[in-house]
Amino acid sequence: MVMPTRKLGSQGLQVSAIGLGCLSMSQTDKPQQEMIQLLHTAIDSGVTFLDTSDVYGSNANELLIGQALKGGRRDKVQIATKFGIKSISPETGLTVTGDPVYVKEACNGSLKRLGVDCIDLYYIHRIDTTIPIEITMGALKELVEEGKIKYVGLSEASPETIRRAHAVHPITAVQLEWSLWTRDVEEQVIPTCRELGIGIVPFSPLGKGFFSSVPVLTEDLAVTDVRRQFPRFQGENLEHNKALLEKVHQMAKNKDCTTSQLALAWVLYQGEDVCPIPGTTKIDNFKQNIGAVSVKPSHEDMSELETIASMIMGDRYPDAILPRIQGENFDHNNVIIERISEMAQRKGCTLAQLALAWVLHQGDDVAPIPGTTKFENLNQNLGSLGVTQTAEDMAELLESMASFKGDRVPEQFFVHSYKNSDTPPLSSWKHE
Repeated sequence: MVMPTRKLGSQGLQVSAIGLGCLSMSQTDKPQQEMIQLLHTAIDSGVTFLDTSDVYGSNANELLIGQALKGGRRDKVQIATKFGIKSISPETGLTVTGDPVYVKEACNGSLKRLGVDCIDLYYIHRIDTTIPIEITMGALKELVEEGKIKYVGLSEASPETIRRAHAVHPITAVQLEWSLWTRDVEEQVIPTCRELGIGIVPFSPLGKGFFSSVPVLTEDLAVTDVRRQFPRFQGENLEHNKALLEKVHQMAKNKDCTTSQLALAWVLYQGEDVCPIPGTTKIDNFKQNIGAVSVKPSHEDMSELETIASMIMGDRYPDAILPRIQGENFDHNNVIIERISEMAQRKGCTLAQLALAWVLHQGDDVAPIPGTTKFENLNQNLGSLGVTQTAEDMAELLESMASFKGDRVPEQFFVHSYKNSDTPPLSSWKHE
């Protein structure tokens, strides 16, 4: 089998039709030499598009790629790496930066770890929403002019950000999640890329492993695997989705291919400007994946697959769970709510009316905006205007509320709350 190539963007980047996502190679306990062997197998098979990031394995993934490319293999591949995520923490989430000074420091670090003079495709891994995208792009344009990078890409960017970035310097590729499993990008992001002539690089093209030939199910995942938290892998959603997976499996069987090959073929058939980057740590899985280029789904196949995909249940990622309604916090706070409910009963009003009355009694310059979708609730809320509060009521409520347990929102969301919303003074911004 000869691996076909595809053109990404309009600046000249040519890559293999299927790339190789390398993240998982730094999340395994397999020996490094096995991962290098996998990378060599990929290159020898014609897969030339290797995707990494400075944050994968805390720099380890780039070092692995650098090791694998020694011995004359550098000229056979196109290296895509990323910058912008300074750290990942369960407590604070992602720390993202697009500061121009950091951009150049990050690039120099990646060049050193990869052992190359120039990065083929350099992505902004996540968008720093605290500074204009034009500022970050300005630094990337300078890196192109300095010969340190050839092409610029974005990852998880909105249509407006893509347009603004592209106006500063041509964007060659946008990386995003796109598969039978996740299709929301089809509404606005994909059309924007195509309008501007930007290539599309889908990550997780097998739906977080759900459409792999040995499908990833919750019971097979390690206790620490984050996918256990994904709604699509849980409870009734999982049972429903497993039935859909069986339909795809039967379709694949009829076409004499594997489930993963059919799912990847669906992605490949979205257009010649699309290059998926499935990841794996196993040579057998890799060989199965690249076999997708030989699968030819018919128009009827594509339609049937999309019908099945439209029935997938569960959100892409879990909603944030509020600390005050979890575990011991919930049990503790429930007792306090009972106490406040008794107060409301004594005053001849509802719990909601008492809570709103407390807000209203903070001052005549206060106007709360409770939301609802029900007339009954709206009328109840308006009834809070007739609830009077004595000084003793206010004191009792304050005492009860002071003993609530748990943060208002998960700690990582405070990063983007009013508590951390100060920006630098305008006078501090230096325009180049």
